[in-house]
Amino acid sequence: MTVNDFLTKNIILPPGCSARPGKLADYLLAFELVNTYSRHINGRDDLTDAELVRLDWQNEDFNPETDLHLVFTQQGVMIGMVECWLDSHPPVHPWNWVCVHPDYLDSNLWEYLLTWSENRSRAALDLAPAEFRVAPHTGTEHHNFAGTDAIRKLGWKHVRSYYRMEVNLDSQPLVPPIPAGIVIRPYHPETETEAVYNTFVDSFKDHYGFVAQPFEHGFANFKHNMIDEPGYDPNFWFVAVDGDTIAGICICRPVSAEDPKGGWVSELGVRRAWRKKGLGTLLLKTAFAAFYERGQKRAGLGVDASSLTGALRLYEQAGMHVSRQYDNFEKELRSGQELATQELA
Repeated sequence: MTVNDFLTKNIILPPGCSARPGKLADYLLAFELVNTYSRHINGRDDLTDAELVRLDWQNEDFNPETDLHLVFTQQGVMIGMVECWLDSHPPVHPWNWVCVHPDYLDSNLWEYLLTWSENRSRAALDLAPAEFRVAPHTGTEHHNFAGTDAIRKLGWKHVRSYYRMEVNLDSQPLVPPIPAGIVIRPYHPETETEAVYNTFVDSFKDHYGFVAQPFEHGFANFKHNMIDEPGYDPNFWFVAVDGDTIAGICICRPVSAEDPKGGWVSELGVRRAWRKKGLGTLLLKTAFAAFYERGQKRAGLGVDASSLTGALRLYEQAGMHVSRQYDNFEKELRSGQELATQELA
């Protein structure tokens, strides 16, 4: 009997249901479950391309056979899944993501899956040096009361909220004047991918929860998740260049993963030395204008509701509004030095 078997054996699955480890070939079933859940909770599909699930599970440090746990009915319908991500180096805050079929939200299935992943997260205690604090994270939509109740029942504490924000592109967006000495343009994929990644790291080290990664690991994950994905279009990766230095980036998908009529801002960051100069707004409005010219009706992005860098205020001033709230929870497994960014230095 494994540790996970022992720690979940007292949580009885719904009658006739069974659980097993995942495998890459399950991605189509997972895609169907995610959208069934999202239609119930959010009134819309969460994903338009199953390839995004398969690509996600092919990340270097994710193994479906050890990091994915699935629950099925007797008829073979997937009704529950959980992913446990130990991909950070070191994995001080493993990410645990649960998805449950709407018909089973009132059962104990969420508790079963989260208990499984919490104990899978305990692998981080051996992978992270003993002096570092280890606290896995999980989360769900603010309005998913069944999921939130299950998370709190198991002793997880709310630590942060995140917003999905949107803006309607009913007319040509007005792009602010470009400051003297700055050039805004699409990036050059043949020569600037590493420079864009370094700008991403330099910008996001001031964001709550950031954990610095070894270069080779972080760069490989960046390319896999940003460039290998089906929505990649270098014409929608915008850079703000000052001389020979990239001062800021705005990495976008021309088509949102969940909204065919919307563009998506995946990452927007400005290096500290160039902040308070309007570059964030300039890059964001440049992206809006590009979406509009492509015929998109909306633009969306995700943001920390308590952003250390003031990103929420920037987005509100750009005309964006909150369309969804996602609450993040953690459960401390070991106290110690906190490796993730908590506040601006």
